[in-house]
Amino acid sequence: MKYILLLLAISLTFGCSMRDITSMDSQTDQDFDLNDNDKDGVIMARERCIGTVNGAGIDNYGCGTVNEINERQELKIMFENDSDYINNRYYQQIEKVADLMNYYPNTQVTIEGHCSKTGSYEHNLALSQARADNVVKVLSDTFGIDSSRLTAIGYSFDRPIDTSNTPAANELNRRVIAEVTGDDTRADMKWHIYTVDQ
Repeated sequence: MKYILLLLAISLTFGCSMRDITSMDSQTDQDFDLNDNDKDGVIMARERCIGTVNGAGIDNYGCGTVNEINERQELKIMFENDSDYINNRYYQQIEKVADLMNYYPNTQVTIEGHCSKTGSYEHNLALSQARADNVVKVLSDTFGIDSSRLTAIGYSFDRPIDTSNTPAANELNRRVIAEVTGDDTRADMKWHIYTVDQ
């Protein structure tokens, strides 16, 4: 019993002395802003991109990722020999390019015109340029793509895809290519438990 009383006395003494050491008057100055004003999970002291879209994927500094776009596709437009005329039935091919550019508003497109190796180089250079120019015109006039985002270039017969000089090869070489380039600045949304497969 003596030992229990002794232990009790010692614990009360130390307990009181510990309370005496702690001072409630001291305050700590906060050097960094620990708030998360845009609710993206990154504190303001680290934040570099304020106002990110709610639910977007971000890096350690609160910035969304920017993906490079480089989409190159052949338009299935069949040109007649020595012609730059685009039949309306091929507008659907051009519309695919317009849709891509509308989806990614920071992109530009270069339309390449190509010819078969029939006739002079100079004639085919002008013809390939006219083919590319006509595709650009359709993108601008029919699908409303701003002309500042469009470039047309003719390559004559410098870049054939079939060099056999057969009628079938010549048909293949009369073509246009669309190359869409730029940055994807659309928010890449994070997966969460409510995400639904599209």
